[in-house]
Amino acid sequence: MSEAPSDYNAGVDPERALKYAIQHIKDERAQIIEGVIETVPPTWDHEASIDVIREQIRARARELDCVIGSGNLDLPGSPNWYIPDLAVVPAAAAKGAGALLPDQTLLVVEVTSDSNADTDRVVKRKRYAEYGAPLYLLVDRQERSVTLYSEPGQLGYTRADGPHPYGTSVQLPEPFGIALDTSRL
Repeated sequence: MSEAPSDYNAGVDPERALKYAIQHIKDERAQIIEGVIETVPPTWDHEASIDVIREQIRARARELDCVIGSGNLDLPGSPNWYIPDLAVVPAAAAKGAGALLPDQTLLVVEVTSDSNADTDRVVKRKRYAEYGAPLYLLVDRQERSVTLYSEPGQLGYTRADGPHPYGTSVQLPEPFGIALDTSRL
């Protein structure tokens, strides 16, 4: 067996290579969480919760000239590439973008699943704050609660509104300025 040439890995950026590969997995949506590749197979119950949020913010997002979706979010300099359950981003930033940065969003929403609840509660909350996502809404299906995190910084979000039990109205601050009805989650 021969050895690889000494310059075999020269110029290869492992982070970039991994993030390139994740975008080219056929027939699967996948994300990278702290260097671990995870597929994103949502259930209908999970999707129903996301749809409840989407319906309520749709009109305001249009007024703000924003797009609502679940496009790729890159966290440069880290082994993370997220596909949020829902994000609101300015239409101009989304146009032609393969991936955006969390600080280019206005709102990121994650809905927990049995398989990844702690990832959404702890890891993603910390990383979204570090990368400047201004608002992070956590819909915790296991706890049947909703928490809105704001004021991001390097040590995490400095403000948490919640957890509020399902059925509570949760106020999204400006630029949204709307109250979310969580009774249908």
